[in-house]
Amino acid sequence: MYTEDELLPISALQHLVFCERQWGLIHLEGVWEENRLTAEGRLLHDRSDEPQTEVRGDLRIARGLRLCSLRLGLVGKADVVEFHRVVNGKEGVSLEGTPGLWQPFIVEYKRGHPKIGHEDEVQLCAQAFCLEEMLGVSIPFAAFFYGEPRRRCDVVLGNVLREESEKLVARLHELTRVSKTPPAEYGQKCRSCSLIDLCLPKATGGQRSAQRYLQKEIAEAEETIS
Repeated sequence: MYTEDELLPISALQHLVFCERQWGLIHLEGVWEENRLTAEGRLLHDRSDEPQTEVRGDLRIARGLRLCSLRLGLVGKADVVEFHRVVNGKEGVSLEGTPGLWQPFIVEYKRGHPKIGHEDEVQLCAQAFCLEEMLGVSIPFAAFFYGEPRRRCDVVLGNVLREESEKLVARLHELTRVSKTPPAEYGQKCRSCSLIDLCLPKATGGQRSAQRYLQKEIAEAEETIS
């Protein structure tokens, strides 16, 4: 069990899965550079993150719900959690002021299309871990709402995804304890990264260090001047 001071943001998992160096630059060094993709994603989340509730018959909708897991050491916020009334079932949670049982269903808002990687699914699974711990109920399914196709994409929170997500949470805490930004490794995904100009993956990746790169640049500049 972790203490509240040891809780790490769920959002860090998405950065970690995409690129460990990106995670280090953002969460260890406090570096951030917004591009069109990140700006669109931020605006999409701003619309769903305002705390509020809504009632639609047998559906209760909670927006901006705070999440926490002391078991995994995570904290964050769910864009939307739907509570569906359970009919003729024994599993669910009780909601204050409403009769019966309700099954929670997480909906995470994302810009654009589904990603090739699995960083979104890991983040969604981590949210489910937190809500399961908080409510004492199993959450087998969740969904994304993607901005461009404007439709939901259901996700099965199965054993393989859960095991992988727990390993990544452990990795997140391990790297945080070490507190050292991982080295750069240039790849195709670097092209869409908002930190590419600050990370300099081509210059500092592999066996080349940032220090040697800067020394080379300074030497070339001095030669040009002379």
